[in-house]
Amino acid sequence: MILLLGIFYYFYFSVVGIYIIFLPKVLSGVGYSASEIGIIFAAAPLIRFILPFLFMRGLQLNSKIFNGSLVLVAVSAFSFYLSLEHFYFLLLSNIGLGVGLSLILPYVELISLDSIGKERYGKVRLFGSLGFIIVALVLVKFLSSAYVALNFLFVLTLIMTAVAYFVQSTAVAKESQSQENYQNDIHLLRDYKLWLGLLLMQMSFGSFYNFFTIYETDRGISLDMTIYLWSFGVIVEVAMLYFQGRFLRANLLSVLQITIFATIIRWFLIFAYPTNLSVLFFAQSLHALSFALFHSAAISYLFANYRHKSLAQQFFSGITYGLGGLLGALLAGFIYEYYAQQLFLSSSLIAFMAFAMISWYKQEKERGVKERLF
Repeated sequence: MILLLGIFYYFYFSVVGIYIIFLPKVLSGVGYSASEIGIIFAAAPLIRFILPFLFMRGLQLNSKIFNGSLVLVAVSAFSFYLSLEHFYFLLLSNIGLGVGLSLILPYVELISLDSIGKERYGKVRLFGSLGFIIVALVLVKFLSSAYVALNFLFVLTLIMTAVAYFVQSTAVAKESQSQENYQNDIHLLRDYKLWLGLLLMQMSFGSFYNFFTIYETDRGISLDMTIYLWSFGVIVEVAMLYFQGRFLRANLLSVLQITIFATIIRWFLIFAYPTNLSVLFFAQSLHALSFALFHSAAISYLFANYRHKSLAQQFFSGITYGLGGLLGALLAGFIYEYYAQQLFLSSSLIAFMAFAMISWYKQEKERGVKERLF
């Protein structure tokens, strides 16, 4: 199972790498404006945010839904060929791909955490980072037209769906079956500081995920060098995923605070020194904290904090990568079109608000523990 999960993460994040690094640049080259790119990349996260609320009403993330999502991503990846130059059809293709991917990952994450544990999770998840970096380094050498990127996207999506099917088939069925017996114990309003902090953290990535390639190449950094910056960030991410087990034994809320603070610094450095390669590489080194360790600490905390573990993972995906991705993409598109110089300054401020929310939540949790003890 460990090997199969590693292969899945490799191809899943290869697809994500194409989607994040190259598609915005492809759409820009085809003639889409920054605001249109923002809308296209915001639509799928909106649907992703809505999905967990459907599961609260009785829908179950089971093998049938999972296999349906595999078909959806394959069909959506193919539809990019037909919709590339048609805004509304492209919007639908992007929504289909986003919805399918958002159902696939929480299901597999639950299998991973339940079968191998949080301390070994990083050593399996790092294969996803390798897939992300390798596809970036390879595709940049062959990206002679938009359809080259679409060819990579389609082929890797087909491989990913096949591997995901074998993961689901091989997994012991107890994961989702046992989790769904729990009543919903996730109260978004009660824990709003936690969820708002996670949301704001992902919102701050809107500038990076959707416009970093465009932002740097517009300022004179070559596409090859921009890909090297992406790749370096993933290299340090892989290192963190391999060694992070010891950090996840600590107070997970403290870990979240540290990783968010590093993200504040990271975005500010990109804003202040957009063409200084030494500073940019240092900022990318913080990806080890702001993505790798943050993601593992967040899903581990939710896994431990809530009994309904599958729904907790869906809400994490929906609220952070869904609503956070939606708002981050829309805001980044607007800011880059009208206030391009301030793009990453805005991200730094959003990350600061995330830090404040998580710190406030942590204080309340610690105060509650003290009151129960005394």
